[in-house]
Amino acid sequence: MLAIYRREIGAFFTSGVAYVFLAVFWLVSGIFFYNGVIASGTTDTSSMFSSMFYIVMFLIPVLTMKLLSEEKKNKTDQGLLTAPISLWDIVLGKYFAALTLFIIAESIVFIYAFILNYLGTVTWTPLLGNYFAMLALGAAFIAVGLFISSLTENQMASAVVSLVALFVIYLSEMLVSSFENGNRFKKIVYKCVTTLAFYSRYVEFTRGIFSLPSVLFFVSAAFLFNFFTVKVLEKRRWS
Repeated sequence: MLAIYRREIGAFFTSGVAYVFLAVFWLVSGIFFYNGVIASGTTDTSSMFSSMFYIVMFLIPVLTMKLLSEEKKNKTDQGLLTAPISLWDIVLGKYFAALTLFIIAESIVFIYAFILNYLGTVTWTPLLGNYFAMLALGAAFIAVGLFISSLTENQMASAVVSLVALFVIYLSEMLVSSFENGNRFKKIVYKCVTTLAFYSRYVEFTRGIFSLPSVLFFVSAAFLFNFFTVKVLEKRRWS
């Protein structure tokens, strides 16, 4: 797994994906930081973290689009699949490489916190809670993107489908919001969708609520989609 991890980290920087991802992430998060915190004259970062959900949703597909689709396009996947390593080593090596880059990008919030520390008193507990909530969200989204990347050899198709999938997950809560007071069937649909919702679980943390079930939800979602990716590679190996 470590060999795959090192290889993918190197590929991110040699291909330029890392520089684009970091530059856009830091630029857009900086705009949210200025508009939501500095311009408002507050040290409360909850609005910034709430807005950063959209950065994660739109940029994760860029980060994951080439992880497995490029292997398939370049016909290097068969060499990888027949190597004396487990499929979990392949998947987790690529997964943790993408997660590492996401952590580097996300850690810009600590620079924002030190800036705010000169302007007022920073409450570190909610800030750290929001940081780890965004980490959990990114971990789940990366697993979704990695799974979709395993289904195609076209990087752009992988990015677009991942973005659509994440956007549908985001919109699902809004689409069934009117079902809350409907008949029994609508209420069941509403309950199922909201239980599996990403956005409302993430926003809980931006409101200062630490929810262990939500943390477990994101961890479980990451594991589940990585499991699906392993199954896709397993099928490809034996075909």
